[in-house]
Amino acid sequence: MNQPLWQKSDSKVDARIMHFLAGDDVLLDREFFLHDVTASKAHVEGLANIGVLGPEEATALKHELDVLADDFRDGVFVLDGRFEDGHSAIEARLTERLGETGRKVHTGRSRNDQILVATRLWLKEKLAALESHCKAAASVCLDRAASESLPMPGYTHLQRAVASSTSMWWAGFAEAFIDDAWRAKQTHDWIDANPLGSAAGYGVNLPLDRSHTTKTLGFARMQVAATYAQLSRGKFEMAVLEAIGSALLDVRRLAWDLSLFTTTEFGFVTLPPEYTTGSSIMPNKRNPDVVELLRASYASVAAGRTEIEQLLSLPSGYQRDLQFSKGGIFHGVHRGLMAMELVPDLLARMQWNEAAMLVAIEPAMYATDVAIEHAASGVPFRDAYRAAAEAATQAGQGRTPEQSLAARTSPGAHADLRLDELRARLAALA
Repeated sequence: MNQPLWQKSDSKVDARIMHFLAGDDVLLDREFFLHDVTASKAHVEGLANIGVLGPEEATALKHELDVLADDFRDGVFVLDGRFEDGHSAIEARLTERLGETGRKVHTGRSRNDQILVATRLWLKEKLAALESHCKAAASVCLDRAASESLPMPGYTHLQRAVASSTSMWWAGFAEAFIDDAWRAKQTHDWIDANPLGSAAGYGVNLPLDRSHTTKTLGFARMQVAATYAQLSRGKFEMAVLEAIGSALLDVRRLAWDLSLFTTTEFGFVTLPPEYTTGSSIMPNKRNPDVVELLRASYASVAAGRTEIEQLLSLPSGYQRDLQFSKGGIFHGVHRGLMAMELVPDLLARMQWNEAAMLVAIEPAMYATDVAIEHAASGVPFRDAYRAAAEAATQAGQGRTPEQSLAARTSPGAHADLRLDELRARLAALA
């Protein structure tokens, strides 16, 4: 490893301590490295704006940062154990190429605001991806809700309850994913604040051009108080994981439905073959492994959030504990978005088994319809309820699922799905 940026001439670095301090930090920094380079370019421009760097120095630094970004993408430059972290790697590379000019790049900033701004840019990018996946899933659900309307059982307590429809099933998850997309957007807007220029959390004795870096990096606003930049670390990351977790909780319930519906006992749904795998020992098996891993993915997001939350029992200012937040952020976000990316195609290609769903609708499942019809004619509901309960198995004789669904006129029910309202909410995200 190159000598740490903070190394003094009168102290010796113990290799075991350095290994503990570094951990897997340099490997995790690969995820944020290009954002760190982008922020470094904006910082160089800001230093030039206040005269700390001359025009030629700024041009040379920005050119080398562009070359470094290209080399990193192409695998020519590898961020590895030679460096303490991604920040020191950038400075080492610039110093190697530009000498004294390269050493000026860190003027007015700390690795604290450097990782904050790189992470913040990365989080904004991931929230945009989350919003896109949720919108895509919602769009599939709305299209299928409008184009297919098959009777199916509705369940409460995992017991057959009333007649429902595939349209209602789709509409429910459509609205869920629309809400998830809105939460992703609102979280994006909330964290869209530039921490660069707060240095180690107390500012510096330079008139840094923070307005320039805010605009150049595409932030909606500047995180004004230098001290708040450090206070927000972990808080903003948790909010992002919560937004992803919100979507994955809906995916978990959807995956549970599909896990049940694809069993032989239900037989309501057939999955695309690409979303199933074979057994290593039983030749007759096809397993819904993708659906099961979608169901499990929330655990990684929840674990990341909990890890960060447990780190935040800290006083104000920067504490090294926060280094450990990178792993939780990366693994939670990575696992969550991998799962969300698969959902729209799975929903578009799954197929219903109409015959199996019709067989599962029993006459007793119309008892609620009968009770409400009697109540609507003036019978007190509890009397109507008892009468329908006593004759539940006969209550629905002669009725069909289509009749039951057509009579379900309450807003949001089968006969009044209001898909246009949901489409308008989805369109408003554009």
